[in-house]
Amino acid sequence: MAKSIEQFEKEIFSETDGSKFSKLKNKLVKNFSENSREKVLEILMDYCRSGQLLHWRNFLLSDIIRLIKVNEANYIPFFEWAITQSKLTYWGIDGLLKTKGFNCYDQLLELLTDENVELASRSKAIKSLAAHSDQPFDRDLPKDPGYWKVSDLRIDEIIEWKENGYNSGSGYEEPLRHPSLDNPKTEFEKIVAKLDNLLKIERNTNQDLSNPSDWLTIADENKILEIEKKWDLPTGYLEFLKKYSPLNVYIDNDNFFQGLNLYGANDLIKRQEGYSYNPIKDEIINDWPNNFVVIAESGADPYCIDISDSQGAIYTSMHGTGEWEFEKFSESFEDFLVEILK
Repeated sequence: MAKSIEQFEKEIFSETDGSKFSKLKNKLVKNFSENSREKVLEILMDYCRSGQLLHWRNFLLSDIIRLIKVNEANYIPFFEWAITQSKLTYWGIDGLLKTKGFNCYDQLLELLTDENVELASRSKAIKSLAAHSDQPFDRDLPKDPGYWKVSDLRIDEIIEWKENGYNSGSGYEEPLRHPSLDNPKTEFEKIVAKLDNLLKIERNTNQDLSNPSDWLTIADENKILEIEKKWDLPTGYLEFLKKYSPLNVYIDNDNFFQGLNLYGANDLIKRQEGYSYNPIKDEIINDWPNNFVVIAESGADPYCIDISDSQGAIYTSMHGTGEWEFEKFSESFEDFLVEILK
């Protein structure tokens, strides 16, 4: 016989094992959130207030925020309470914005200017306000506000924004994409378009345009000029960099045990550090093959294009073994992209 929601509630509040609690909570949400959403929210919120597994009080906020609806005002008091609890403040900010909208801006401004509040929570308030208002308060800062410094808090700018009436901004523009990604004609363009479609799934799931990730973009001409002065790259790879330069692209598939970071024009030269170039001594590393340019890495294992090969064969090697022992990974750069898509 299936458990009732009341039985789940009783078991959740009495459970002392974190792993078992997690399973109970997941079943509660899965089984009842569609038809008994308000009751599920009541249980989760009650646990945030008085549950015995303290770390779970914080973790439950993500479920609560996902289940509530935009401008659902009856949940405002819960989040107004949550942001006053040091362990709940960080995620409580998002819940308050979701339920109260711009009407909570004064409260969040008070929070982010309070030096007694943890820096991570003050930073989170600014990050979330930036996203909600389309103001660039988080420009040129790490995507995770937990890495921000006090000097990163643009408090004067935010106070001025308040004085001007909390006006909405224009947000961030999406990176510029080449038209062929939406209308590919050549075989190479079709392969790249498939890669872009794969990355689009990630962009739609988790995208922060203040720090865009998983984009193929038109490269800055100056960056391309720097690259062309340094190397004579195979034609196909150079075309890829010009038209479809990877911007914070991370590929997660079974071909790459630790995922694959694919470099773009913006960071290609710098990414040679530690492989062909020692930035500490400011000198070339002699045992690195002159014809190998690192274009990607997986857990620090380099994937290199052979610039002496017109097809751009790709080689890889394990790092940390004392010496580089390269083996061919693909016959061409185009084949490398096909491997990424598998």
